[in-house]
Amino acid sequence: MDQIPKLSTKAALPPITSHLSALNKQAYSTRDLVYDTLKQQILSLELPPGTAISEKEISLDFQVSRTPVRESFVRLAQEGLLEVYPQRGTYVSLIHVDLVEEARFMREHLERAVIRLACAHFPAEQMSALEQNLTLQQQCLKEPDDRRMFQLDEEFHSTLFAGCNKSKTWTVIEQMSVHLNRSRMLRLSSDHHWDHLIEQHRSMVRAIQQQDADQAERLAQEHLHLTVTDLTMLRDTYASYFQ
Repeated sequence: MDQIPKLSTKAALPPITSHLSALNKQAYSTRDLVYDTLKQQILSLELPPGTAISEKEISLDFQVSRTPVRESFVRLAQEGLLEVYPQRGTYVSLIHVDLVEEARFMREHLERAVIRLACAHFPAEQMSALEQNLTLQQQCLKEPDDRRMFQLDEEFHSTLFAGCNKSKTWTVIEQMSVHLNRSRMLRLSSDHHWDHLIEQHRSMVRAIQQQDADQAERLAQEHLHLTVTDLTMLRDTYASYFQ
């Protein structure tokens, strides 16, 4: 019999406020609004791994019928973010360690190749965007905001890919990274000492500016290998969030 996941009692996450107000409801169909909101709540850990959710509760929260909620549940289950246990309920999926590592492996090798391309040629507009991003990351050290820092981290790397004309490659990485991204968000939420992360980003930009491809690739490898070390710590602290 499948074991229904339970929330960890070892450690509590810092509270993450609802992001529903950030969405423009008029720009979404009801189904898309429910889907996008639930997905972001799961990825941001506002709905932690193992959380039980029901069509009835969600439909009441959104003041919509169960049909768009049911359709959203199906999509999220297909993406591996929900687990459906017949006759027992629906739960936010646990973070799958093997899928975290597989996504990390893919991202590391693709990003190492992309950063070498960046050292050969990187547009001034994207370089300016990276530098502005670093300034905003530095500001996050003064006023820690987990979700803002995660967003800036994502934007930093997506800009790197965009500058090498590899935006679709980044999209594929994102599609594969739902478990990896939750582990990254958990790491940012549990420890606000982000200095090392930001300094690695800064060193990567410097290597691109100096067109030092070997150094840039080494830095990218070290940067993305942090996930391996972090994952061990996170599994010890939030044991029941993982499978």
